[in-house]
Amino acid sequence: MLLLAVDTATPAVTVALHDGSSVVAKTTRIDARRHGELLLPLVDTTLRDAGLKLDAVTDLVVGVGPGPYTGLRVGLATAETFGFALGVPVHGLCTLDALAYASEVEGPFAVATDARRKEVYWARYDDPRTRITEPAVDRPADLADRLAGLPVVGAGALLYPEAFPDARGPEHVSAAALASLAAERLAAGGEGFLAPLPLYLRRPDAQVPKNYKVVTPK
Repeated sequence: MLLLAVDTATPAVTVALHDGSSVVAKTTRIDARRHGELLLPLVDTTLRDAGLKLDAVTDLVVGVGPGPYTGLRVGLATAETFGFALGVPVHGLCTLDALAYASEVEGPFAVATDARRKEVYWARYDDPRTRITEPAVDRPADLADRLAGLPVVGAGALLYPEAFPDARGPEHVSAAALASLAAERLAAGGEGFLAPLPLYLRRPDAQVPKNYKVVTPK
């Protein structure tokens, strides 16, 4: 097996390769505005570092978010295109699950990423492999009481220490964690994957102006 993992649901543009036993190569760049420019070059770099070519890939896994519209669709469209071209399956995983998996928190905790608009995407976990709530988007102040006493992992927690006093890393998702979690689930029979469809949770930030006038040719 050679699993290619990509995630663009957060400011991290991240790629990894997993051979079924371990991560063999990984590359990450943090840039919230250049997902489309960075992803393919990072895929090339990761394959080159592993001494492999794209046609060696047998499975793909992609982070489905939650995340902002523009960045998230880059990873999903790329994974779907690779899957179609190679004729291999594309597995979706919640980006929050990969952050939870990469954390070193053993007991109950939460994961929160930056959702912009002074909000966070979040979910609760019993342990790094077990999510117990559906992903949601809320204002940090509205979560302070609900998550009181829990460690909170991710950039969303680090941005709002007044709401999440026990904020912990990792700050951003890593495709290495995404790949390792996917490899574990594939080895266990392939349960627990999502369709490779975007988990937006709200409307895109970009909106058509309310007073936009449509100009038609005479």
